[in-house]
Amino acid sequence: MLFAVTMHVHLPVDLDPTVRDDTLAREKAYSQELQRTGVWQHIWRRTGQYSNLSIFDVGSNDELHEILWRLPLFRYMDVEVVPLSQHPSDIALVDPVVPVG
Repeated sequence: MLFAVTMHVHLPVDLDPTVRDDTLAREKAYSQELQRTGVWQHIWRRTGQYSNLSIFDVGSNDELHEILWRLPLFRYMDVEVVPLSQHPSDIALVDPVVPVG
């Protein structure tokens, strides 16, 4: 199941710098491991914002929920989740044309 997930991060300005650095390092390690496994398929920065738009490929809503809740930055995020379906006009769905002759 594919999901588009937008994450808006709101770190408190008074967050202890050590806690901030540790949280960011853990977030990066966790997200990169999920990317390596193919669960977190894409991540794009939203220009001019402390936000990203990501594509997840998971087996269920519950699996995505657990992944998001385990993000070290989750407590500082507003998260928007949109389930995705294939579009009938996507050229990737069209059977390839086999040349004749």
